[in-house]
Amino acid sequence: MKGKVYLVGAGPGDPRLLTLRADELIQKADVVLYDRLVTKRIMSRVPRGTPKVYVGRSIGDHTSHQDSTNHHMLEQAKKHKTVVRLKGGDPIIFGRGGEEAEYLKENGIKYEIVPGVTSGIGSATYAGIPLTHRKFASSVVFAAGHEDPGKESDGVDWKAMAGSVDTIVIMMGVTRIGTICSELIEGGADRGTPVAVIENGTTPQERMITGKLHNIEQLIKSSDIRPPAVIIIGGVVGLSEKIKWR
Repeated sequence: MKGKVYLVGAGPGDPRLLTLRADELIQKADVVLYDRLVTKRIMSRVPRGTPKVYVGRSIGDHTSHQDSTNHHMLEQAKKHKTVVRLKGGDPIIFGRGGEEAEYLKENGIKYEIVPGVTSGIGSATYAGIPLTHRKFASSVVFAAGHEDPGKESDGVDWKAMAGSVDTIVIMMGVTRIGTICSELIEGGADRGTPVAVIENGTTPQERMITGKLHNIEQLIKSSDIRPPAVIIIGGVVGLSEKIKWR
């Protein structure tokens, strides 16, 4: 008999943003496989005595680690009835949930995907930044700042994006922010476009800095902003001072 794997979104960090379904599964799991973006406060909700297996990857590890995670899911599903693969944010928004679901399907393992609040939305909301607004933004795009080197295409076309969307939310982009901003400006974006960078969004350790496309790279360095951080580019950033509620 094989168990079932639940690909569960843990949300952006604040345990109060866990869905009821996510918490239900955490409470009844036979084993929890968790990554580095799942906070200690969320992990504290795992019942004492439930095995917890860390499967987090290091930045830059794109292939070998995922193979190891897939192996863990398969082996645990052979041993346990309920396997929770707990992921920061949402499983299928830059969370590799799609890849893991494909792997489970290919190996005959039952699975369920449980959505979570992605950090791009949660961090913005807690910082008082509405990603869409009738007066400022009718479109929003989520983009990865880092690409899988194994992809055949060149990845995100930042220059094209500059004139086609109102709000840009970048995940995993802190180390490449200089290049990204330069390409956006080359694509026609105003050098003075507002930018916010939110580190550890929704958690007690949250920090946010704001700047412009032309100077945000230097501000990130001088403020020592580190991943995990979400970058938001667009006019809606200017509403934060008025709307912020934390």
